[in-house]
Amino acid sequence: MKRVLVVTGGGDCPGLNAVIRAIVKRASKEKDWEVIGSIEAYNGILREPTEIMILDEKAVSGIHFQGGTIIKTTNKGGPFAWPIKNSDGTWSAVDRSEEMLRKMQYLGIDAVISIGGEGSQRISQLLYEKGCNIIGVPKTIDNDLSATDTTFGFQTAVQIATEAVDKLVTTAASHNRVFILEVMGRYAGWIGLNAAIAGGAEICLIPEIKYDVKKVLEKVESRFVRDRGFVNIVISEGARPAGGDFATTSNNTVGYNNLRLGGAAQRLAEELTEAGCRQDIRTTVLGHLQRGGIPVAYDRVLATQFGVKAFEMVLEGKFGEMVSYRHPDIISVPLTVAIDQYNFVGLDTALVKTARGVGISFGD
Repeated sequence: MKRVLVVTGGGDCPGLNAVIRAIVKRASKEKDWEVIGSIEAYNGILREPTEIMILDEKAVSGIHFQGGTIIKTTNKGGPFAWPIKNSDGTWSAVDRSEEMLRKMQYLGIDAVISIGGEGSQRISQLLYEKGCNIIGVPKTIDNDLSATDTTFGFQTAVQIATEAVDKLVTTAASHNRVFILEVMGRYAGWIGLNAAIAGGAEICLIPEIKYDVKKVLEKVESRFVRDRGFVNIVISEGARPAGGDFATTSNNTVGYNNLRLGGAAQRLAEELTEAGCRQDIRTTVLGHLQRGGIPVAYDRVLATQFGVKAFEMVLEGKFGEMVSYRHPDIISVPLTVAIDQYNFVGLDTALVKTARGVGISFGD
């Protein structure tokens, strides 16, 4: 019996369970394959005792519409940076990748399907270079992988953000207020841009276009007559003012190496007030609501396509590659290509032109 190990790494994402289910469903058609899952990405393999679970059809029954991941996930540690506590109370990281590969060999694992975003696929490439038979599946609500047209989870995050804009529009209009909604996306403005267009926001601030607070204030003031009116602003967590840097929050979490973004909405509110904005300003940080709940139909379909393709790539021996959606086809690309270029919002893309065409200000 051959074994394929499934891991979900990084932040959780609507559609993860649909991918897992699709892998198991496709594998069940082969008589000599067993699917197992590692709990909390590779941590389940690295821990003692080992934390893995058998993924059979019973285990995945009905999970395609559930949020989260039944095998859990983590964005801390990993095989190349496992946190250990030193005798003096400080923490450091050690490389346990060779140990993990030996343990996977002992467990009879013939292939690995790693479902994760840009950071997770960098780990996939490093493991492949060490001889691991690994396949990548792109997962991120941020849509920041350029080797695929889109990633599952993104459309659900946009839907949630759009619904938030819709709700804030009515309360902003009722109180003659300025509402600032902060959405996720890290260094890419895809969620913010799509939600702003879909929700009819007046201002959209994204990481790719540094904003001038004076220009933002001009747009705000143009929406008020004798102190009556309202404005809805969508701001990405990675948005920056001209001459400024990312808004961040302190992070002392052991094993977490990413810059923790947060505070962009509050900073903008303070900047507008300092610039002379007389209107009442309120901020809303959508946060992890964008990651949770039931995935929309689009993401369930895409995730299922990715899962089936990933297992078929295992059968074909197409290791060191990642599943990719290039409309209308589900294909594969080398992991090196997948992690080579970050998927930023292009300033001359159709979406940006559309936003400008309907009068949305980017503060530039």
